[in-house]
Amino acid sequence: MRILGEIAETPFVISQLSPNSPATGGGFIGGWVGKCHGFLHNTVLVIAAILFVAYLAYEAKKSLAKLSNRRSYIMIAYYGCLWLVSLLNLAWCCLQAWECTPGKEVVWNVLTLFTTSGMLFLEVSLVAFLFQGNYASGAEALTRTFLISGLVIGLDLLLKAIYLFGFGVELFIDNNEHIQKVKWGLWVIHKLLLAGIYGMIFFMYNSKWRERLPARPAFYKYITCMLALNGLSLFACTLAANGAHFGLWLYGITSVCYHAFYLPLLYVTFLADFFQEEDLNLENVYYSEMKDAGFFDADWE
Repeated sequence: MRILGEIAETPFVISQLSPNSPATGGGFIGGWVGKCHGFLHNTVLVIAAILFVAYLAYEAKKSLAKLSNRRSYIMIAYYGCLWLVSLLNLAWCCLQAWECTPGKEVVWNVLTLFTTSGMLFLEVSLVAFLFQGNYASGAEALTRTFLISGLVIGLDLLLKAIYLFGFGVELFIDNNEHIQKVKWGLWVIHKLLLAGIYGMIFFMYNSKWRERLPARPAFYKYITCMLALNGLSLFACTLAANGAHFGLWLYGITSVCYHAFYLPLLYVTFLADFFQEEDLNLENVYYSEMKDAGFFDADWE
């Protein structure tokens, strides 16, 4: 435990900040590099966000041509949402110094609120899309999926806004000096719900009900990754709620992983195959995935 305590004190991973203390050390750039969450934390976030946006821009021409040819309403809408959320996440990653800059608390909370809500919208939508079929198209499927996702995110956004601006709970500002049990209690509930949903789907994939789910190992791997991340984040929030500073450090790690790698993971899981050049090649990929998953074993019995 002594080693863990020393790790939690390192300035390179988790913030050593108070929301009321200025980000000194050379103005905005100095604050970004040396204060708040530290150089390594900020650099990983910014580089990952820039690389992913650059990749989307590089593939934009080919992606738009594929969307135009296939005219899948769901894919067009989802691709547009991915672009919007990716730009929001890039801004969030680049403006980390706002978290510990006096006078920037409100704008930081608003930016974080919309960025995290956008990413959660993509999470909920992905599950809804895949349960309707990987490439379900049409206005009806799009409306049904976005309605469910919009209701969930709207309620989540409203509750967070009430706690942020109504009760003054600092949901998005980490403070090592004064750990707010109310804040971490709320995050425990939030992560518990997400971990429960992913855990239920993971259990279905390993049970007799797996045929009710999309026959795609990529989706199973996605669910496994999200279950592990949310489970670890739940553990970190529980530790932080009980006053353990190691929980703050661990939560910082899970936050970096989420903002740096979730959008690329989502793209690989849901959109990458859609943008393959040859439709026949795409069909062969899905046949191979289904065969590897054992969905054709009954044909040999």
